[in-house]
Amino acid sequence: MFTQTASHAGDGPTSVKNAKIGLIQFQLSPPKTNMDPSIIIDNYTSLDRVLKAQRNYLLEMVKKIKKTGCNVLLIQKSILRDATVDLSLHFLAQSKIMVINDIERDEIEFISKTIGAIPIASIESFTVEKLGSAAFVEESSTSGGKVVKVTGVPNAGKIVTVFVRGSNKLVLDEAERSIHDALCVLRSIVKEKSLIVGGGAPEIEVTLALQNMAKNLHGMDPNIYRAYADAFEVIPYTLAENAGLNPIAIVTDLRNKHASGQKNAGINVKKGVISDMLKENVLQPLLVTTSAVKLATETVAMILKIDDIILCR
Repeated sequence: MFTQTASHAGDGPTSVKNAKIGLIQFQLSPPKTNMDPSIIIDNYTSLDRVLKAQRNYLLEMVKKIKKTGCNVLLIQKSILRDATVDLSLHFLAQSKIMVINDIERDEIEFISKTIGAIPIASIESFTVEKLGSAAFVEESSTSGGKVVKVTGVPNAGKIVTVFVRGSNKLVLDEAERSIHDALCVLRSIVKEKSLIVGGGAPEIEVTLALQNMAKNLHGMDPNIYRAYADAFEVIPYTLAENAGLNPIAIVTDLRNKHASGQKNAGINVKKGVISDMLKENVLQPLLVTTSAVKLATETVAMILKIDDIILCR
């Protein structure tokens, strides 16, 4: 789905069946020189010759595109010059080629994989083999404007388009953030097929395990283990604080529950009590927790390697 509307001059197509889609990264507009000279035309013959050369230049480009069987054209957005001009849109409309302008650069890779089209950098390399395909491309109207839908894409099982609508941009941004967070959770589960309970239960369990290990050590090692355990205890403390609870009382109660063998006990922020997180169905991917612990540990190790800081201007 594209939020851009179909660009056409006159009676250009707004829907195409059995679409052959070309994804181009060049412009269908008269070329510009490397510098900005002033061209002075002092007679009608020279003016006519310049206009005729531009017309022939654009017409030849459109003929090459039409010859490949392309009937839908996606044009990458350019900051150097206009992607299309009225004359090129007129030729494309006569050739019954649907045009969608201003495709963002960061969308090129996704579109290429989706429709099976190879990005084309110049008109000389515009060939049939680089075209993508779709069963139907149409421009449809919504309450917020027009969009272009591409349906019947090959290998559509790997592709999902989510069309989000809202009353304002703030609602749309929040919906996009929520969808992105949900996809990140799924990605974490795919990478590491394990779940653990939430609510600060894993952190308190690790804290108690480290404190018990510190009792059997000698020298400086017990202090290191205790400091590492205290760092883990910050997670449930912060969770209770953000939920508007008494963090000291909640963490103390949570520690007592785990010391008595209730390993799934965690902070229930809705009820403000300690409850079984597994029964409450509060779960989180294991990869998220392990990644956070590894990153934090590596950061501390890197800081400890710094011997001294020299201030300079």
